[in-house]
Amino acid sequence: MVTFALVHGAGDGGWAWHRVQQALHARGHASVAPDLPTDREDATWDDCADAMLAALDGTPRGDALVVVGHSAGSMIVPLVAARASAVLQVHVVGLVPRPGESPMDWFEAVGWADAVEQAARQDGGLTGHADPMVAFYPDVPRVLARLALARERPTSTALGETPWSGPDVSDVPARYVVTARDRFIPPAVQRRVAAERLGITDPDVVQTGHCAALADPGALADLLTGYVERAA
Repeated sequence: MVTFALVHGAGDGGWAWHRVQQALHARGHASVAPDLPTDREDATWDDCADAMLAALDGTPRGDALVVVGHSAGSMIVPLVAARASAVLQVHVVGLVPRPGESPMDWFEAVGWADAVEQAARQDGGLTGHADPMVAFYPDVPRVLARLALARERPTSTALGETPWSGPDVSDVPARYVVTARDRFIPPAVQRRVAAERLGITDPDVVQTGHCAALADPGALADLLTGYVERAA
């Protein structure tokens, strides 16, 4: 049995992972997916890591720990992975950070705005659309998409502007999962981040939009458990 620490992205809470948790548990693994204090203006990156470590405390650790982050959750993944001696870190459409770079800096550094503009020209304006149902949840069951919007949590402005000062992300073995139909972070940007920041030139792919954990939890769970089985 492996324990998966699932880190939610900006605006989300642990609920965003509930379908993946069900799929992981059905495959014989444990998981935690707490709400992190990303909505607190006084919260730091270390506070977020502390909350994840607290959720892990007392849970069955099994044979190994894998830390998985979605989107902005990738800012927290390396902190938890290093402190909890994880065997693997996984970034799902992840904002993989560099030291001294804030989340807001990240978007400029990876050329996000130009990539969105180019993708929008190709898909008729779907990429970067103002309606979250179009940009974030087009392939999520409508009932779940509405629940996700109703559960949206504010994201700290301070965290978005705080430079990241964590460990080298390469200290723990990593995988990157590209969401091939993403209308928020274009796949081209994701592939660039995987290559330039993790040295992964052939990342894994799921055929979903940005919210893969809600759109196709089975595919994501298969990838996560596959990593562990191949390593074993």
